[in-house]
Amino acid sequence: MIFRVRARVRGGDADDTLLERTVTTAHRWETATVDLTRLAGRDVTLSLALASERPRALGFWGTPVIRSLPEKSAAADGTTAPARPQGVILVWMDTLRRDHLPMYGYARPTSPNLARIAAEGTIFDDCVAQATWTKASGPSILTGLYPSTHGVQSFNDLLPSSATTIAEVYRQAGYATLGLETIIFVGKFSNQHQGFEELHEQGSFPERNPGNTKIARTEIDRLIPWLAAHRDVPFFVLLHMVDPHSPHRPYPPYDSMFADPRGREQHEKETEKVRPFIRNANMRPRGMPSRDELVEAGVDPERWIAYEKDSYDGSIRAMDAELGRLRERLVEMGLDRRTLIAFLADHGEEFLDHGRTFHNQSVYGELTSVPLFFWWPGRVPAGRRAPETVQLIDVMPTLLELSGLAAPKGIQGASLVPLMSDGARPGWPRPAITEAVGRIDPSVAGKEESYALSLGDWTLAHHVVRPPNRPEFQLFDRKKDPLDTTDVAAQHPEIVARLLREMQAWQRMALSARLKPDSALASTVSGEELERLRALGYVQ
Repeated sequence: MIFRVRARVRGGDADDTLLERTVTTAHRWETATVDLTRLAGRDVTLSLALASERPRALGFWGTPVIRSLPEKSAAADGTTAPARPQGVILVWMDTLRRDHLPMYGYARPTSPNLARIAAEGTIFDDCVAQATWTKASGPSILTGLYPSTHGVQSFNDLLPSSATTIAEVYRQAGYATLGLETIIFVGKFSNQHQGFEELHEQGSFPERNPGNTKIARTEIDRLIPWLAAHRDVPFFVLLHMVDPHSPHRPYPPYDSMFADPRGREQHEKETEKVRPFIRNANMRPRGMPSRDELVEAGVDPERWIAYEKDSYDGSIRAMDAELGRLRERLVEMGLDRRTLIAFLADHGEEFLDHGRTFHNQSVYGELTSVPLFFWWPGRVPAGRRAPETVQLIDVMPTLLELSGLAAPKGIQGASLVPLMSDGARPGWPRPAITEAVGRIDPSVAGKEESYALSLGDWTLAHHVVRPPNRPEFQLFDRKKDPLDTTDVAAQHPEIVARLLREMQAWQRMALSARLKPDSALASTVSGEELERLRALGYVQ
Protein backbone atom coordinates (compact mmCIF):
# COMPACT_ATOMS: atom_id res chain seq x y z
CA MET A 1 0.00 0.00 0.00
CA ILE A 2 1.26 3.47 -0.88
CA PHE A 3 0.71 6.43 1.44
CA ARG A 4 1.01 9.87 -0.14
CA VAL A 5 1.00 13.42 1.20
CA ARG A 6 0.22 16.05 -1.42
CA ALA A 7 0.01 19.83 -1.32
CA ARG A 8 -1.83 22.24 -3.61
CA VAL A 9 -1.10 25.93 -3.39
CA ARG A 10 -4.21 28.08 -3.58
CA GLY A 11 -4.87 28.99 -7.18
CA GLY A 12 -2.63 26.22 -8.44
CA ASP A 13 -3.78 23.53 -10.86
CA ALA A 14 -1.53 20.64 -9.79
CA ASP A 15 -0.63 18.76 -6.66
CA ASP A 16 2.92 18.60 -5.38
CA THR A 17 3.79 15.20 -3.84
CA LEU A 18 5.60 15.77 -0.56
CA LEU A 19 5.79 12.16 0.61
CA GLU A 20 5.37 8.77 -1.00
CA ARG A 21 5.81 5.79 1.32
CA THR A 22 5.21 2.14 0.41
CA VAL A 23 4.24 -0.07 3.36
CA THR A 24 4.43 -3.82 2.86
CA THR A 25 3.99 -5.04 6.44
CA ALA A 26 0.45 -5.09 7.80
CA HIS A 27 -0.67 -4.18 11.33
CA ARG A 28 2.24 -1.85 11.97
CA TRP A 29 2.49 1.88 12.46
CA GLU A 30 5.23 3.80 10.67
CA THR A 31 6.20 7.38 11.39
CA ALA A 32 7.02 9.95 8.74
CA THR A 33 8.14 13.58 8.82
CA VAL A 34 7.38 15.98 5.98
CA ASP A 35 9.30 19.25 5.77
CA LEU A 36 6.90 22.09 4.88
CA THR A 37 9.49 24.88 5.04
CA ARG A 38 9.28 25.75 1.34
CA LEU A 39 5.51 26.24 1.68
CA ALA A 40 5.78 28.71 4.57
CA GLY A 41 3.58 31.78 4.24
CA ARG A 42 1.44 30.29 1.45
CA ASP A 43 -2.21 29.20 1.46
CA VAL A 44 -1.96 25.44 0.98
CA THR A 45 -4.33 22.49 1.04
CA LEU A 46 -2.74 19.26 2.23
CA SER A 47 -4.22 15.89 1.32
CA LEU A 48 -3.49 12.45 2.78
CA ALA A 49 -4.12 9.68 0.26
CA LEU A 50 -3.84 5.89 -0.06
CA ALA A 51 -3.34 3.66 -3.09
CA SER A 52 -3.36 -0.13 -3.30
CA GLU A 53 -3.48 -2.79 -6.01
CA ARG A 54 -5.81 -4.81 -3.81
CA PRO A 55 -9.47 -3.74 -3.81
CA ARG A 56 -10.98 -2.75 -0.46
CA ALA A 57 -7.58 -2.71 1.26
CA LEU A 58 -7.57 -0.60 4.43
CA GLY A 59 -4.90 1.82 5.56
CA PHE A 60 -4.95 4.37 8.37
CA TRP A 61 -3.38 7.75 8.94
CA GLY A 62 -2.80 8.34 12.66
CA THR A 63 -2.81 11.77 14.33
CA PRO A 64 -1.32 13.93 11.55
CA VAL A 65 0.03 17.14 13.05
CA ILE A 66 1.41 20.36 11.62
CA ARG A 67 4.01 21.72 14.00
CA SER A 68 6.18 24.85 13.99
CA LEU A 69 9.80 24.23 14.90
CA PRO A 70 10.99 26.50 17.72
CA GLU A 71 13.54 29.13 16.86
CA LYS A 72 17.05 28.33 17.98
CA SER A 73 17.84 30.26 21.15
CA ALA A 74 21.00 31.09 23.02
CA ALA A 75 20.34 28.04 25.14
CA ALA A 76 20.36 25.69 22.15
CA ASP A 77 24.01 24.82 22.77
CA GLY A 78 22.93 23.03 25.95
CA THR A 79 25.13 25.07 28.29
CA THR A 80 22.22 27.01 29.79
CA ALA A 81 18.58 26.16 30.32
CA PRO A 82 16.00 28.04 28.23
CA ALA A 83 13.35 30.19 29.88
CA ARG A 84 10.77 27.51 29.05
CA PRO A 85 11.32 23.78 28.71
CA GLN A 86 11.34 22.27 25.26
CA GLY A 87 10.28 18.94 26.70
CA VAL A 88 8.18 17.90 29.69
CA ILE A 89 8.10 14.35 31.06
CA LEU A 90 5.65 13.33 33.75
CA VAL A 91 7.01 10.15 35.37
CA TRP A 92 4.15 8.44 37.17
CA MET A 93 5.36 5.57 39.33
CA ASP A 94 2.48 3.32 40.31
CA THR A 95 2.04 2.01 43.89
CA LEU A 96 5.26 3.56 45.25
CA ARG A 97 5.48 4.30 48.97
CA ARG A 98 7.47 7.38 49.86
CA ASP A 99 9.07 5.71 52.87
CA HIS A 100 10.71 3.04 50.66
CA LEU A 101 12.97 5.58 48.95
CA PRO A 102 16.39 6.63 50.35
CA MET A 103 15.80 10.34 49.73
CA TYR A 104 12.93 10.06 52.21
CA GLY A 105 15.01 8.27 54.84
CA TYR A 106 14.79 4.61 53.80
CA ALA A 107 17.87 2.60 54.79
CA ARG A 108 17.94 0.35 51.72
CA PRO A 109 19.43 1.63 48.44
CA THR A 110 16.24 0.98 46.47
CA SER A 111 16.65 3.91 44.11
CA PRO A 112 20.19 5.29 43.68
CA ASN A 113 19.33 6.87 40.32
CA LEU A 114 16.18 8.52 41.60
CA ALA A 115 18.11 9.76 44.64
CA ARG A 116 20.66 11.38 42.35
CA ILE A 117 17.99 12.95 40.17
CA ALA A 118 16.10 14.21 43.22
CA ALA A 119 19.28 15.76 44.67
CA GLU A 120 19.68 17.66 41.38
CA GLY A 121 16.17 19.08 41.73
CA THR A 122 13.60 20.09 44.33
CA ILE A 123 12.08 17.48 46.64
CA PHE A 124 8.69 17.89 48.29
CA ASP A 125 8.82 16.19 51.67
CA ASP A 126 5.08 15.94 52.25
CA CYS A 127 2.94 15.14 49.21
CA VAL A 128 -0.55 13.69 49.69
CA ALA A 129 -2.37 11.58 47.08
CA GLN A 130 -6.00 12.40 46.32
CA ALA A 131 -7.02 8.75 46.16
CA THR A 132 -5.49 5.42 47.12
CA TRP A 133 -5.88 3.52 43.85
CA THR A 134 -4.96 4.31 40.27
CA LYS A 135 -8.43 4.57 38.75
CA ALA A 136 -9.34 7.56 40.95
CA SER A 137 -5.90 9.07 41.57
CA GLY A 138 -4.84 9.22 37.92
CA PRO A 139 -7.51 11.66 36.74
CA SER A 140 -6.59 13.96 39.65
CA ILE A 141 -2.96 13.98 38.48
CA LEU A 142 -3.93 14.67 34.86
CA THR A 143 -6.67 17.27 35.48
CA GLY A 144 -5.78 18.98 38.77
CA LEU A 145 -9.24 18.10 40.13
CA TYR A 146 -10.36 16.13 43.19
CA PRO A 147 -12.09 12.77 42.58
CA SER A 148 -15.35 14.21 43.93
CA THR A 149 -15.16 16.79 41.14
CA HIS A 150 -13.92 14.78 38.15
CA GLY A 151 -16.22 11.90 39.12
CA VAL A 152 -13.89 8.93 38.50
CA GLN A 153 -14.17 6.92 41.70
CA SER A 154 -15.27 3.38 40.84
CA PHE A 155 -14.27 0.72 38.32
CA ASN A 156 -16.60 1.72 35.46
CA ASP A 157 -16.42 5.51 35.85
CA LEU A 158 -15.26 7.60 32.88
CA LEU A 159 -13.55 10.97 32.89
CA PRO A 160 -16.03 13.42 31.30
CA SER A 161 -14.95 14.89 27.99
CA SER A 162 -15.47 18.36 29.50
CA ALA A 163 -12.39 17.77 31.67
CA THR A 164 -9.17 19.23 30.31
CA THR A 165 -6.15 16.99 30.73
CA ILE A 166 -2.57 18.19 30.94
CA ALA A 167 -1.84 16.38 27.66
CA GLU A 168 -4.59 18.42 25.95
CA VAL A 169 -3.08 21.69 27.19
CA TYR A 170 0.35 20.78 25.85
CA ARG A 171 -1.01 19.48 22.55
CA GLN A 172 -3.02 22.65 22.02
CA ALA A 173 0.20 24.59 22.63
CA GLY A 174 1.92 22.69 19.81
CA TYR A 175 3.73 20.01 21.76
CA ALA A 176 4.09 16.46 20.46
CA THR A 177 2.39 14.23 23.03
CA LEU A 178 3.16 10.61 23.90
CA GLY A 179 1.53 8.36 26.48
CA LEU A 180 3.17 5.15 27.70
CA GLU A 181 0.47 3.61 29.88
CA THR A 182 0.64 0.10 31.23
CA ILE A 183 -2.65 -0.63 33.01
CA ILE A 184 -6.17 -0.20 31.73
CA PHE A 185 -7.03 2.49 34.28
CA VAL A 186 -4.59 4.99 32.76
CA GLY A 187 -5.85 5.07 29.16
CA LYS A 188 -9.04 5.05 27.15
CA PHE A 189 -10.81 2.73 29.61
CA SER A 190 -11.08 5.79 31.86
CA ASN A 191 -10.99 8.42 29.07
CA GLN A 192 -7.54 9.51 30.23
CA HIS A 193 -6.22 9.20 26.68
CA GLN A 194 -7.44 12.70 25.88
CA GLY A 195 -4.71 14.82 24.29
CA PHE A 196 -2.21 12.13 23.25
CA GLU A 197 -1.08 11.95 19.63
CA GLU A 198 0.52 8.57 20.27
CA LEU A 199 -0.62 6.16 22.97
CA HIS A 200 0.88 2.85 24.07
CA GLU A 201 -1.54 0.96 26.30
CA GLN A 202 -1.38 -2.32 28.18
CA GLY A 203 -2.30 -4.40 25.14
CA SER A 204 0.67 -3.08 23.17
CA PHE A 205 3.17 -4.59 25.62
CA PRO A 206 3.29 -8.34 24.84
CA GLU A 207 4.96 -9.22 28.14
CA ARG A 208 2.39 -7.31 30.21
CA ASN A 209 -0.11 -9.67 31.85
CA PRO A 210 -1.74 -10.06 35.30
CA GLY A 211 1.31 -11.98 36.49
CA ASN A 212 3.90 -9.51 35.17
CA THR A 213 3.97 -5.80 35.93
CA LYS A 214 7.71 -5.37 35.40
CA ILE A 215 7.98 -3.70 31.99
CA ALA A 216 9.90 -0.47 32.68
CA ARG A 217 12.74 -1.73 30.48
CA THR A 218 10.43 -2.04 27.46
CA GLU A 219 8.94 1.40 28.12
CA ILE A 220 12.33 3.09 28.15
CA ASP A 221 13.34 1.13 25.04
CA ARG A 222 10.33 2.68 23.27
CA LEU A 223 10.74 6.14 24.75
CA ILE A 224 14.39 6.70 23.81
CA PRO A 225 13.95 6.52 20.01
CA TRP A 226 10.79 8.62 20.28
CA LEU A 227 12.75 11.32 22.10
CA ALA A 228 15.48 11.14 19.47
CA ALA A 229 12.88 11.65 16.73
CA HIS A 230 11.39 14.64 18.59
CA ARG A 231 14.57 16.23 19.91
CA ASP A 232 13.99 19.39 17.85
CA VAL A 233 10.32 19.98 18.69
CA PRO A 234 8.40 20.68 21.90
CA PHE A 235 7.18 17.46 23.51
CA PHE A 236 5.16 16.18 26.45
CA VAL A 237 5.44 12.57 27.66
CA LEU A 238 3.43 10.68 30.24
CA LEU A 239 5.57 7.77 31.40
CA HIS A 240 3.46 5.49 33.59
CA MET A 241 5.62 2.81 35.26
CA VAL A 242 3.84 0.00 37.06
CA ASP A 243 6.84 -2.04 38.27
CA PRO A 244 6.26 -1.50 42.04
CA HIS A 245 2.72 -2.88 41.72
CA SER A 246 1.97 -6.43 42.85
CA PRO A 247 2.75 -9.19 42.12
CA HIS A 248 6.07 -8.29 43.75
CA ARG A 249 8.28 -10.55 41.65
CA PRO A 250 11.12 -8.57 40.04
CA TYR A 251 13.18 -10.02 37.23
CA PRO A 252 16.88 -10.96 37.69
CA PRO A 253 19.14 -9.72 39.12
CA TYR A 254 16.76 -7.62 41.18
CA ASP A 255 14.80 -10.62 42.45
CA SER A 256 17.71 -11.52 44.71
CA MET A 257 18.97 -8.04 45.56
CA PHE A 258 16.97 -7.77 48.77
CA ALA A 259 15.02 -11.06 48.86
CA ASP A 260 16.76 -14.38 49.52
CA PRO A 261 15.97 -16.53 46.44
CA ARG A 262 16.04 -19.62 48.65
CA GLY A 263 12.92 -18.32 50.40
CA ARG A 264 10.88 -17.79 47.22
CA GLU A 265 9.48 -21.32 47.07
CA GLN A 266 8.39 -21.27 50.70
CA HIS A 267 6.81 -17.84 50.28
CA GLU A 268 4.80 -18.97 47.26
CA LYS A 269 3.66 -22.08 49.11
CA GLU A 270 2.48 -19.96 52.02
CA THR A 271 0.65 -17.63 49.63
CA GLU A 272 -1.21 -20.61 48.18
CA LYS A 273 -1.90 -21.90 51.68
CA VAL A 274 -3.57 -18.66 52.75
CA ARG A 275 -5.44 -18.05 49.47
CA PRO A 276 -8.57 -20.09 50.41
CA PHE A 277 -8.84 -18.04 53.62
CA ILE A 278 -8.94 -14.67 51.81
CA ARG A 279 -12.54 -13.54 52.08
CA ASN A 280 -12.36 -10.56 49.68
CA ALA A 281 -13.06 -12.01 46.23
CA ASN A 282 -10.93 -9.32 44.58
CA MET A 283 -7.92 -9.95 46.83
CA ARG A 284 -8.09 -13.76 46.63
CA PRO A 285 -6.74 -14.17 43.07
CA ARG A 286 -4.08 -11.56 43.83
CA GLY A 287 -2.93 -13.51 46.90
CA MET A 288 -3.32 -10.42 49.11
CA PRO A 289 -4.37 -11.55 52.59
CA SER A 290 -5.08 -9.67 55.78
CA ARG A 291 -3.18 -10.30 59.00
CA ASP A 292 -6.13 -12.21 60.46
CA GLU A 293 -6.33 -14.42 57.36
CA LEU A 294 -2.61 -15.23 57.55
CA VAL A 295 -3.00 -16.22 61.20
CA GLU A 296 -6.08 -18.27 60.42
CA ALA A 297 -4.13 -20.14 57.71
CA GLY A 298 -1.26 -20.85 60.10
CA VAL A 299 1.19 -18.54 58.30
CA ASP A 300 3.50 -16.25 60.25
CA PRO A 301 2.38 -12.72 59.20
CA GLU A 302 5.74 -11.09 59.97
CA ARG A 303 7.75 -13.59 57.92
CA TRP A 304 5.31 -13.49 55.01
CA ILE A 305 5.12 -9.70 54.83
CA ALA A 306 8.90 -9.32 55.21
CA TYR A 307 9.41 -11.32 52.02
CA GLU A 308 6.78 -9.24 50.22
CA LYS A 309 8.65 -6.08 51.23
CA ASP A 310 11.96 -7.54 50.07
CA SER A 311 10.49 -8.29 46.65
CA TYR A 312 8.75 -4.91 46.52
CA ASP A 313 12.07 -3.18 47.11
CA GLY A 314 13.66 -5.25 44.34
CA SER A 315 10.92 -4.12 41.96
CA ILE A 316 11.64 -0.50 42.83
CA ARG A 317 15.37 -1.01 42.17
CA ALA A 318 14.66 -2.53 38.75
CA MET A 319 12.50 0.45 37.78
CA ASP A 320 15.15 2.81 39.12
CA ALA A 321 17.76 1.33 36.77
CA GLU A 322 15.57 2.18 33.78
CA LEU A 323 15.03 5.75 34.98
CA GLY A 324 18.80 6.03 35.22
CA ARG A 325 18.96 5.02 31.55
CA LEU A 326 16.47 7.76 30.71
CA ARG A 327 18.58 10.42 32.42
CA GLU A 328 21.72 9.23 30.62
CA ARG A 329 20.07 9.42 27.21
CA LEU A 330 18.67 12.89 27.87
CA VAL A 331 22.23 14.03 28.57
CA GLU A 332 23.57 12.28 25.46
CA MET A 333 20.93 13.94 23.27
CA GLY A 334 21.55 17.36 24.78
CA LEU A 335 18.01 17.47 26.14
CA ASP A 336 18.78 17.43 29.86
CA ARG A 337 18.88 21.21 30.30
CA ARG A 338 15.87 21.61 28.01
CA THR A 339 13.64 19.02 29.72
CA LEU A 340 11.48 19.45 32.81
CA ILE A 341 10.56 16.25 34.65
CA ALA A 342 8.14 15.61 37.51
CA PHE A 343 8.48 12.33 39.43
CA LEU A 344 5.51 11.16 41.50
CA ALA A 345 3.49 8.14 42.62
CA ASP A 346 -0.28 7.84 42.47
CA HIS A 347 -0.58 6.05 45.83
CA GLY A 348 1.31 3.75 48.20
CA GLU A 349 0.94 0.14 49.27
CA GLU A 350 -0.07 -1.46 52.57
CA PHE A 351 2.07 -4.17 54.13
CA LEU A 352 -0.17 -5.06 57.10
CA ASP A 353 0.37 -1.55 58.53
CA HIS A 354 -3.31 -1.56 59.46
CA GLY A 355 -3.89 -5.28 59.10
CA ARG A 356 -4.31 -5.52 55.33
CA THR A 357 -2.34 -5.65 52.09
CA PHE A 358 -2.69 -3.99 48.66
CA HIS A 359 -4.34 -0.53 48.38
CA ASN A 360 -7.62 1.40 48.02
CA GLN A 361 -8.94 0.16 51.37
CA SER A 362 -8.15 3.20 53.53
CA VAL A 363 -6.88 6.77 53.77
CA TYR A 364 -3.96 6.00 56.07
CA GLY A 365 -0.40 7.23 55.60
CA GLU A 366 1.06 4.13 53.95
CA LEU A 367 -1.33 4.71 51.03
CA THR A 368 -1.54 8.52 50.96
CA SER A 369 2.09 9.62 51.45
CA VAL A 370 3.77 9.68 48.04
CA PRO A 371 7.05 10.98 46.62
CA LEU A 372 7.21 14.14 44.53
CA PHE A 373 10.19 15.96 43.07
CA PHE A 374 10.95 18.11 40.03
CA TRP A 375 14.10 18.11 37.86
CA TRP A 376 15.21 20.70 35.32
CA PRO A 377 18.92 21.51 35.56
CA GLY A 378 19.53 25.22 35.56
CA ARG A 379 15.91 26.17 36.27
CA VAL A 380 14.47 24.06 39.10
CA PRO A 381 16.59 24.75 42.22
CA ALA A 382 18.95 21.88 42.99
CA GLY A 383 19.29 20.41 46.46
CA ARG A 384 16.16 22.10 47.76
CA ARG A 385 13.58 20.44 50.03
CA ALA A 386 10.11 21.97 50.45
CA PRO A 387 8.49 21.03 53.78
CA GLU A 388 4.98 22.28 53.00
CA THR A 389 2.09 19.83 52.62
CA VAL A 390 1.22 19.62 48.92
CA GLN A 391 -1.05 17.45 46.77
CA LEU A 392 -0.90 15.56 43.48
CA ILE A 393 -3.45 17.96 42.01
CA ASP A 394 -0.72 20.62 42.33
CA VAL A 395 1.55 18.94 39.76
CA MET A 396 -0.39 19.97 36.65
CA PRO A 397 -0.47 23.74 37.43
CA THR A 398 3.21 23.59 38.45
CA LEU A 399 4.33 22.06 35.15
CA LEU A 400 2.15 24.47 33.18
CA GLU A 401 3.50 27.54 34.99
CA LEU A 402 7.09 26.43 34.44
CA SER A 403 6.16 25.95 30.74
CA GLY A 404 4.62 29.41 30.45
CA LEU A 405 1.14 27.97 29.79
CA ALA A 406 -2.13 28.94 31.45
CA ALA A 407 -3.90 26.37 33.62
CA PRO A 408 -7.49 25.47 32.65
CA LYS A 409 -10.29 27.34 34.38
CA GLY A 410 -11.66 25.65 37.46
CA ILE A 411 -8.50 23.76 38.29
CA GLN A 412 -8.31 22.95 42.02
CA GLY A 413 -4.58 22.44 42.39
CA ALA A 414 -2.10 25.25 43.03
CA SER A 415 1.29 25.84 41.42
CA LEU A 416 4.21 24.81 43.61
CA VAL A 417 6.65 27.20 41.91
CA PRO A 418 6.58 29.65 44.87
CA LEU A 419 7.66 26.82 47.17
CA MET A 420 10.78 26.21 45.08
CA SER A 421 12.27 29.55 46.11
CA ASP A 422 12.85 31.59 49.25
CA GLY A 423 10.08 34.05 48.40
CA ALA A 424 6.61 34.54 49.87
CA ARG A 425 4.22 31.63 50.13
CA PRO A 426 0.72 33.10 49.84
CA GLY A 427 -2.08 30.60 50.35
CA TRP A 428 -0.04 28.09 52.37
CA PRO A 429 -0.67 25.99 54.34
CA ARG A 430 -3.56 24.47 52.41
CA PRO A 431 -5.65 21.44 53.42
CA ALA A 432 -4.74 18.22 51.59
CA ILE A 433 -7.56 15.78 50.86
CA THR A 434 -7.63 12.04 50.20
CA GLU A 435 -10.75 10.12 49.19
CA ALA A 436 -11.36 6.36 49.41
CA VAL A 437 -14.83 5.98 47.99
CA GLY A 438 -15.06 3.70 44.97
CA ARG A 439 -14.51 -0.03 44.60
CA ILE A 440 -11.93 -1.80 42.45
CA ASP A 441 -14.42 -4.58 41.70
CA PRO A 442 -18.09 -3.47 41.67
CA SER A 443 -19.21 -7.07 42.22
CA VAL A 444 -17.45 -7.31 45.60
CA ALA A 445 -19.55 -6.38 48.60
CA GLY A 446 -18.32 -4.52 51.66
CA LYS A 447 -17.74 -1.06 50.23
CA GLU A 448 -16.17 1.43 52.63
CA GLU A 449 -16.09 5.21 52.31
CA SER A 450 -13.47 7.38 53.99
CA TYR A 451 -11.98 10.84 53.65
CA ALA A 452 -8.84 12.31 55.17
CA LEU A 453 -7.88 15.95 55.60
CA SER A 454 -4.29 16.87 56.45
CA LEU A 455 -3.52 20.37 57.65
CA GLY A 456 -0.54 21.50 59.67
CA ASP A 457 0.42 18.89 62.25
CA TRP A 458 -2.80 16.88 62.01
CA THR A 459 -4.72 14.44 59.86
CA LEU A 460 -8.44 13.89 60.41
CA ALA A 461 -9.94 10.70 58.99
CA HIS A 462 -13.72 10.57 58.55
CA HIS A 463 -14.98 7.03 57.98
CA VAL A 464 -18.48 7.50 56.59
CA VAL A 465 -19.08 3.82 55.76
CA ARG A 466 -16.88 1.65 57.95
CA PRO A 467 -16.39 -1.72 59.62
CA PRO A 468 -18.04 -2.17 63.04
CA ASN A 469 -14.76 -1.87 64.95
CA ARG A 470 -13.68 1.45 63.41
CA PRO A 471 -14.75 4.83 64.88
CA GLU A 472 -16.31 7.45 62.65
CA PHE A 473 -13.49 9.95 63.30
CA GLN A 474 -9.80 9.42 63.92
CA LEU A 475 -7.12 12.05 64.54
CA PHE A 476 -3.40 11.52 63.97
CA ASP A 477 -0.27 13.54 64.73
CA ARG A 478 1.41 13.79 61.33
CA LYS A 479 4.94 14.46 62.56
CA LYS A 480 5.05 11.85 65.33
CA ASP A 481 2.87 9.28 63.59
CA PRO A 482 3.23 9.47 59.77
CA LEU A 483 1.59 6.05 59.25
CA ASP A 484 -1.50 6.95 61.30
CA THR A 485 -1.23 4.18 63.89
CA THR A 486 -2.30 6.02 67.07
CA ASP A 487 -5.71 7.69 67.22
CA VAL A 488 -5.69 10.78 69.49
CA ALA A 489 -9.17 12.09 68.66
CA ALA A 490 -10.40 11.66 72.24
CA GLN A 491 -7.58 13.87 73.55
CA HIS A 492 -8.21 16.71 71.07
CA PRO A 493 -11.94 17.13 70.41
CA GLU A 494 -11.46 20.81 69.52
CA ILE A 495 -9.02 19.92 66.72
CA VAL A 496 -11.42 17.26 65.42
CA ALA A 497 -14.20 19.85 65.30
CA ARG A 498 -12.01 22.43 63.53
CA LEU A 499 -10.75 20.03 60.91
CA LEU A 500 -14.23 18.63 60.35
CA ARG A 501 -15.44 22.13 59.46
CA GLU A 502 -12.57 22.40 56.97
CA MET A 503 -13.51 19.02 55.50
CA GLN A 504 -17.17 19.96 55.15
CA ALA A 505 -16.24 23.21 53.41
CA TRP A 506 -13.98 21.30 51.01
CA GLN A 507 -16.73 18.78 50.27
CA ARG A 508 -19.24 21.52 49.43
CA MET A 509 -16.73 23.10 47.07
CA ALA A 510 -15.72 19.85 45.37
CA LEU A 511 -19.28 18.61 44.86
CA SER A 512 -20.55 21.99 43.62
CA ALA A 513 -17.91 21.85 40.85
CA ARG A 514 -18.60 18.21 39.91
CA LEU A 515 -18.38 17.61 36.17
CA LYS A 516 -21.42 16.17 34.46
CA PRO A 517 -20.86 12.71 32.99
CA ASP A 518 -21.07 12.59 29.21
CA SER A 519 -24.17 10.40 29.45
CA ALA A 520 -25.97 13.34 31.10
CA LEU A 521 -25.03 15.55 28.14
CA ALA A 522 -26.33 13.15 25.50
CA SER A 523 -29.67 14.95 25.21
CA THR A 524 -27.96 18.27 24.46
CA VAL A 525 -25.84 17.19 21.50
CA SER A 526 -26.70 16.30 17.92
CA GLY A 527 -26.89 12.74 16.68
CA GLU A 528 -23.66 13.19 14.71
CA GLU A 529 -21.84 14.56 17.76
CA LEU A 530 -23.21 11.69 19.87
CA GLU A 531 -21.82 9.13 17.43
CA ARG A 532 -18.44 10.83 17.58
CA LEU A 533 -18.49 10.58 21.37
CA ARG A 534 -19.42 6.88 21.17
CA ALA A 535 -16.60 6.24 18.72
CA LEU A 536 -14.15 7.87 21.11
CA GLY A 537 -15.44 5.83 24.05
CA TYR A 538 -16.97 8.74 25.98
CA VAL A 539 -20.57 7.53 25.79
CA GLN A 540 -21.75 3.92 26.05
